[in-house]
Amino acid sequence: MEISDILSLLGGLALFLYGMQMMSSGLEAAAGNKMKQILEKLTSNRLKAVIVGAAITAVIQSSSATTVMVVGFVNSGLMTLNQAVWIIMGANVGTTITGQLIALDMGAIAPLIAFLGVACILFMKSEQARHIAAIFAGLGVLFIGMDMMSASMAPLRESEMFMRFMTNFSNPLIGILVGAAFTAIIQSSSASVGILQALAATGMIPLSSAVYVLFGQNIGTCITAVLASIGTKTNAKRTTVIHLTFNMIGTIVFTIVCMITPFVSWMETLNADPVAQIANTHTIFNIVTTLFLLPFGNILAQFAIKILPDNDQEEETVQKLMYIRPFESNYPVGHTAVVLSQIEREVGRMLEKVKKNVAASYDAVLSGNGEVLEKIQTREDYIDYLNGEIARYIVGLMSVEMSEKDSRSINGYYMMISNIERIGDHAMNIAEYTKFMKKWNVVLSDGAKEEIVKMKEICAQTLEVLEFSDIAQSRVILTKVEEGEKEIDHMQKKYLKRQIKRVKKGECKAEAGIMFSELLTDFERIGDYALNVAQLYNEIAYR
Repeated sequence: MEISDILSLLGGLALFLYGMQMMSSGLEAAAGNKMKQILEKLTSNRLKAVIVGAAITAVIQSSSATTVMVVGFVNSGLMTLNQAVWIIMGANVGTTITGQLIALDMGAIAPLIAFLGVACILFMKSEQARHIAAIFAGLGVLFIGMDMMSASMAPLRESEMFMRFMTNFSNPLIGILVGAAFTAIIQSSSASVGILQALAATGMIPLSSAVYVLFGQNIGTCITAVLASIGTKTNAKRTTVIHLTFNMIGTIVFTIVCMITPFVSWMETLNADPVAQIANTHTIFNIVTTLFLLPFGNILAQFAIKILPDNDQEEETVQKLMYIRPFESNYPVGHTAVVLSQIEREVGRMLEKVKKNVAASYDAVLSGNGEVLEKIQTREDYIDYLNGEIARYIVGLMSVEMSEKDSRSINGYYMMISNIERIGDHAMNIAEYTKFMKKWNVVLSDGAKEEIVKMKEICAQTLEVLEFSDIAQSRVILTKVEEGEKEIDHMQKKYLKRQIKRVKKGECKAEAGIMFSELLTDFERIGDYALNVAQLYNEIAYR
């Protein structure tokens, strides 16, 4: 095998992997955040979920891409662990489509498919049509790469050393380890199965040896999901345990079957073409494993929970992002849905801290207890930290290609965190009036205390309405916050007049009057910023 053949092999592999990446990117751009709605509607039962996993994988030609997407969805709360089981099973079935297409020898028309796809990308005006065309262009590039790999390995038939090495794969353990290692290195079972088919096409590896390599390739493909789960929450890591367990069980069962039954001979009689034999074996392996484990999906999920039990110490002890995880991968499918969910949940977490500080600040003024200031300040520092980190994350996303609607949604969250942070600032202002009260020996009158209690109640009611758990309720939320904001404005004007009367009557000190009027300003601003948040959330829902 000459240098030119090695370069051709590497170039073919590059085109194969790039073709898959093009298909993944095309699907992501075409579906965007709709992937979330698609999965929510179609994962209502296990059979539908398996079909969805198979369909998505068939389109993008990569079970790794689908599994990485599932890891991201579980980590961000878009999908439960039980739903993930069925999607992963379907992904293992869908990935066999690549091998079947290779067996159909589509290499002759691959350049035409690539040409038509690229032509549509260049000349079609519809953005959605260009994204779909990218899927087909990627498919054409994938098969061009496959042909290059097949041609580059033909000279290996003349190498006695290589042929002896390939016959050693009749040892099941060696074959499995080689298949797993090679697939783990290139992080694509579709590509490694394609290379195995290319070797089989040249007659260098019999099916009796290839089956074990094939089984190992199904284990090796799990490495991509394992890498994607680094830094995620426990539930997302459990998804990779399920994926690995599924393929290991299938490998063990089929290795035993191949050793004690004439399974290989049966596959050879089905089709004389060695490329088709590998494709058929790969398909049967995944379909039978899926059917075998389908009734035990929930048990797989429970097994993953036992392997990775809940960690009580996972609760935050230092300032950190809890939901946002940089979702970097060569397979960007579902990225937008994950990103939006991560941001929404992190913003919601920031808002919860602000709500606590608002309530605590009113309590501090009512009691005149400045000792709680440190706790409120610590929470305020955390709010400022979240504001900065979320903003930094969003700014980093501005260079990522996504639909215009999704881009506007992310910008909406960017403006939202600024308003939430301002609410926190005004809560801090209110809490710090305890210092003023201590310095000037301010004692609130009973009337002022009653009014502060009512201010606290209306603020709590208005802020409590702000929930990001169901975006379909955004209009209801906006209506309730508008009502609360109007009531806050009305109360601020009414209480300011009352305070002026109390000062004139000498019922309170001038210092108390100044402090109370400042407090009323903070009270009114909290209502304004809460309304801004509700309006932005509604715009995100209906843009």
